Amino acid sequence: MRPDLSLVGSWYHGYISLVPEDNLAEAFKNHTFRLETFLNSIPPEKYDHTYGPGKWTIKQVVQHIIDAERVFAYRALRFARKDETPLPGFDENLFADNAKTENRSWSALVEECKAVRLSSVLMFSDFDAEQLDARGTASGSGNYVLGWAYILLGHATHHINIVQERYL
Repeated sequence: MRPDLSLVGSWYHGYISLVPEDNLAEAFKNHTFRLETFLNSIPPEKYDHTYGPGKWTIKQVVQHIIDAERVFAYRALRFARKDETPLPGFDENLFADNAKTENRSWSALVEECKAVRLSSVLMFSDFDAEQLDARGTASGSGNYVLGWAYILLGHATHHINIVQERYL
């Protein structure tokens, strides 16, 4: 079942549209394969490459995918557990500026990315229909668990597409 876009902030609709699958387990399987294939395709001389002044390096983009997936999964977990506390947004540029990816090895980033994705797969696969429909507020807008699942998959796809188009 696809997310109900009326329950998700409009700025997330683009991410959701990048996930064509109607079945969440199939979506995670396909998008995880694409993410791992992408990570394995990056040539070492491109890890610290940027396509312009003020743009992130490929390592920073991968760290951003990791950080955002953690944030989105955390939001989904809070909603699934019926926590009604409004959750704050996060500043992705602040995160990127303080991630210190220049000190990280590519292999460590790839392993972390795989581990975070596996954690997301396991968490979302364990949610029942009631939990997938649980709602809450984050970044000042309503959303729900199934929405977060598709958002985190589409967000990663969005950044993979940017790297393939602008960096490689």
